[in-house]
Amino acid sequence: MTTPRGSERSPQSPALPAGHPAHEVIAAIVVAALAEDRVAYDITTQASIPPDQPGEATLLYKEAGVVCGVEVVREVMRQMSPDLVLDARVAEGAWVESGTVAAEISGPLAPMLSGERVALNLLQRMSGTATMARRYADEAARGGEVRVVDTRKTTPGLRALERYAVRLGGGYNHRNTLEDGVLIKDNHIEAAARRGVSPADLIAEVRARVSHLVRIEVEADTPHMARAAAMGGADAVLLDNMPPDMMRAIVAELRARPATRHVLFEASGGIRIDTIAAVAGTGVDLISVGALTHSAPALDISLDVRPA
Repeated sequence: MTTPRGSERSPQSPALPAGHPAHEVIAAIVVAALAEDRVAYDITTQASIPPDQPGEATLLYKEAGVVCGVEVVREVMRQMSPDLVLDARVAEGAWVESGTVAAEISGPLAPMLSGERVALNLLQRMSGTATMARRYADEAARGGEVRVVDTRKTTPGLRALERYAVRLGGGYNHRNTLEDGVLIKDNHIEAAARRGVSPADLIAEVRARVSHLVRIEVEADTPHMARAAAMGGADAVLLDNMPPDMMRAIVAELRARPATRHVLFEASGGIRIDTIAAVAGTGVDLISVGALTHSAPALDISLDVRPA
C-alpha cells in the first residue's frame, strides 16, 4: 500500500476558492488525521485488496446541505496516492439536495479505501458546519441586518477548517486566537475589582498596553455593566445571556448618547435557531453562536465505491 505522501503540493492541484485555508494548512491537518488512523497499516485492505486493482467512487450527499470540504477530500486522496484523481461535480459552497453527487474519484482501489474514513469525517463535519451557519444566517436575516459569528469553541486541530466552513455558510469569524483582539470577560473584571480597579480604569489600562489598532470588547451580563463598559471606552460590548427586550433597551439607550453611539454590540449566550431572529431584531451588530462549531451535526455523506 502507498504510504501517505506528506505535505508537498501536487502541481495538478487546482487553485483553492477565495477564503479557503491555504494548501499547507490543509495538508498538515490531513497528515495528522491520516497518521491518527494509521492508514499505512490498514491490515484489512492490505490482506484483501491487490495493490494494482483499480476502482471508482462517488461522493454522495444523502441529505440536503452546503457542500464544503471537497478540496480537503482531494488532499486526503492525493496524500494516499498520487494516482487518485478527484473530479468535483458541484461548486464549493453550493446548496445541494439529497442524492447529489459532489465528486467522482478514480484510481487505485486500496489507498482509496484506506483514506475513506478520514475523507468522510472531514467532509461531513465541514459540510455540517457550513449548513448550520447557513441556516442561522438565513434565520437571523428575518429579524434584521446582523452578522452571525462563530466563537473559539472549535475542535482542537480543526479550527481552520471549521471557521472556513462558517464563512462559506454565510457566517463570520470572531477572534481566531487570543492574540487577535481584546475581550475583557467577567473573570478579568472580577480580578480587577479585587485590586480595586473599576471597569473604566481596567479598559484604560488595557488600552495603554496594546496597539492602537486593537479593538477592545467588554463582556456585560447586566445593563449596569453594559453602560459602564460603553461609557468607560470600550469599542464593543458583548451582551451576555440577556433577554431580547433587555438588549433592545440597552442598545437604544447607548446609541442615543453621542459618547457611545459608535460602540458595537454583540449578543451571545444560549442563542438558538428559534430565537436568533428575535435577537437580531434588538439592533445588535453581531450575534455569536458557539453551536456553529461545537454542536453542528455531521452531514450524511457517503463514498460509494465501485471496484473494477
